[in-house]
Formats: sequence, C-alpha cells, structure tokens
Amino acid sequence: MVEAAKTALDEPENQPRTASPSRARKKGFKWRPWLRAAHRDVGYLLVGLTVVYALSGLAVNHIDDWNANFIEYSRTHQLSGTLPTEDAALTAEVRKQLGVEAEPVEVYWVDDDEVEILFDERTLTIDTASGVVRDEGRDARFFFRLANWLHLNRGKKAWTYIADGYAGLLLMLALSGMFMIKGPKGLKGRGFLLVAAGIAVPVLYVTLSGGP
Repeated sequence: MVEAAKTALDEPENQPRTASPSRARKKGFKWRPWLRAAHRDVGYLLVGLTVVYALSGLAVNHIDDWNANFIEYSRTHQLSGTLPTEDAALTAEVRKQLGVEAEPVEVYWVDDDEVEILFDERTLTIDTASGVVRDEGRDARFFFRLANWLHLNRGKKAWTYIADGYAGLLLMLALSGMFMIKGPKGLKGRGFLLVAAGIAVPVLYVTLSGGP
C-alpha cells in the first residue's frame, strides 16, 4: 500500500490520462439526439395543419353520406301586411321583414301569386296572396368549409407552396421516425415489422381490389 502511494506521488501532476477506447467512441458526434429534436419540433410545427388535413380528409371521405361543406335547410315564414306588387318594393319589404342583408341575384315571378327572390346561397319563394315564404338555402359548415377549401387547394396560388412544404415535412417525419431509436425497438427489431405492416396495407388493398 505504501509502495502504491509512493508510485502515485512520483507521477507528474500534469500527465494526461489516456481515455479508454469505449469512452473515446462515446465522445464522437451523436446524431440521434439531433434527429429526435428535429422530429419533435417539426411535429409541433405541423399540429395545426395536420388537424386541418385529417378532419377534412375524414369529411371528404364520406361525401356520399353528407354534405361536407354546407348544411341545407328549408323553413317557412309568415309576412305581415299587404305586400307590394312591384319587384323592387316587394323585394325590399321581404328583406326588411326577414332581416336579409344580402343583395338578390334575381327576382322571378312564377305566376301571378308566386314570386322567387334568388340569392347566392338562398331562395325565397313568396305566396303574395297568403304572405307565406318558403325559405330554402344552405349555410357553410363551421370549420369544415374552410378546411375542405384548403385541403382541396381551391385557393391555389401561395397555398400550393404551403401544401408542398407540409407534404415534404410529413415525409421527413416518416423517415426520421425509423431511425430515432436503435436496438430491438428500432428499425432492426420491432420497428422493421411495423414499417413492413404499414407498407403492406396499401399494397394489399391495391392488389386485392384490382387497383384503378
């Protein structure tokens, strides 16, 4: 014990210690933490767009079951007083009593006692003898109307670049996710089976359905 202590004292104080090979390897560049950080931040960035595209996709997928953009309605109203017979005066009176602010597109007399006042998304059919109004039209669905407009790229122009960027970042998320974890839970183990299963879904569907 005394000899060991003496040997330690005889060694120069500033002599550098040689790192073990395993420790030297650990000091190299670690890319997985950077990949996980990028994957996380891009995921946060795309939350809003993903909600828009996901909910819009569900709505459009069931377009045969419902109108994904509008709620159609039909209701009746009773007008009061004697109605004018001149187009402009009649239209003004109907709009006043029903609180319609939109400008009409056309006023069309079906017969002597029935007139239709046409708006962009609404038609008022008035029985001038009884004062009964049949109000038919459609209201835009909250959120879905705009979400579908964006999803189907109805706006074109700048949104095309935003949609392309979103698609590219989704591709980055898919590819980076495969390499975030190593070992049996990564691409060399369970991850490979899950990736294979995900690829098999569209391949099998196209094969079994006969494709386009």
